[in-house]
Amino acid sequence: MPLLKIGSRGIYVQLLQSVLNRLGYGAGEVDGIFGSRTENAVKRFQRTVGITVDGIVGKNTWNALMPYIDGYIEYTVKSGDTFWKLSRTFGTTVNAIIAANPDVDPENLQIGSVIIIPIGSNIIPTDISYSSDIMYSNISSLQKRYPFLCVTSIGKSVSGKDIPCIIMGAGSKKVCYNASHHANEWITSVLLMKFIENFCRSYIDDGILAGKSTRDLFEECTIHIVPMVNPDGVDLVTGALSRDSEDYKKAEDIAQGTGIPFPSGWKANIRGVDLNLNYPAEWEEAKRIKYAQGFTRPGPRDFVGPEPFSEPESRAMGEYTRNNDFALTLAYHTQGEIIFWKFLNFNVPGAYDIALRFSEVSGYSPELTPINSGYAGYKDWFIQDFGKPGYTIEAGRGSNPLPISQFPQIYKDNIGILILGAVLA
Repeated sequence: MPLLKIGSRGIYVQLLQSVLNRLGYGAGEVDGIFGSRTENAVKRFQRTVGITVDGIVGKNTWNALMPYIDGYIEYTVKSGDTFWKLSRTFGTTVNAIIAANPDVDPENLQIGSVIIIPIGSNIIPTDISYSSDIMYSNISSLQKRYPFLCVTSIGKSVSGKDIPCIIMGAGSKKVCYNASHHANEWITSVLLMKFIENFCRSYIDDGILAGKSTRDLFEECTIHIVPMVNPDGVDLVTGALSRDSEDYKKAEDIAQGTGIPFPSGWKANIRGVDLNLNYPAEWEEAKRIKYAQGFTRPGPRDFVGPEPFSEPESRAMGEYTRNNDFALTLAYHTQGEIIFWKFLNFNVPGAYDIALRFSEVSGYSPELTPINSGYAGYKDWFIQDFGKPGYTIEAGRGSNPLPISQFPQIYKDNIGILILGAVLA
């Protein structure tokens, strides 16, 4: 973690402000600017935990904050400990401790053994810009708290970053949800990560999400979630990529003369290919349309690439999809509050009926994709090659990137779709 102090800026300042606010230390607006209010909140926290009170966030302060960022601690069992006593001591639940320690017998705790104690109720921050590093950290934390999750990498980005997939469920029916094909639509990554967290919490508590028992759904279906298809592009847009890095400089050069705001208008992967125009679903027609619009070379958006599957990110999604018999896919984008459910004249049985059900629970409108955007996308390719229901969900309204303040409404609108996708597949 970076050293933070007065004058620091960026995503890690946002993360600091977010966790301090959650703990009640009053860091103020989560704006990524380390000012006097953030400094005073840091000092109050340092005083509480008994470390040097200097308002500077270095190793000791980060170490003290990490249990609340990670959502767990590693605890050495002592004489007289029980899961019930530990739940009272650490403000958690017996169910949460049992779930985090599936190989531990609660009736026979071994003194000196190390167990995981969940801390707090939330891991996924929903009030900050969301980078790939924060996502990787969140995935690791979720695995600690919910070891029944399976995590794999479907491939690497242009810059060599993992493209993770989180798998939950034990059923034979499989569905795939993905987000952030487009860099400045990164709020969709937060949506899928928060869905994973809430699903897991509901599962261990034998709860209900969107009217469905998560235990029943876990047994009926396996949900594969790729929360960030385009980690390089997301890091560019969110400010996680250093302006001094080669990737940033190359992207800045690509954006020169396009008239598209940089980096906020960036949708492409880091070398300027629009990943959702890089699938072999009438790719040549997509190329004709986009070239006619002037998108003839790498740029922040709408360049289709030299050929279908030219990019490691789209290729990884393609290979992973081919290797799994998915009954349905959801590709999350922003914005418009729209459900795109069809590709050309491919008539997938039941696809429109499912779109209508999605509309009922979300308020989003099922529509046909506009002709200028209707080719070479992931959803298009899935429908064309597999003949099964595939959907592009355009979440939220406004100009991309949507502000994180829209997240609560986006989550409320889409939780029903995320549950129904697995139910109806």
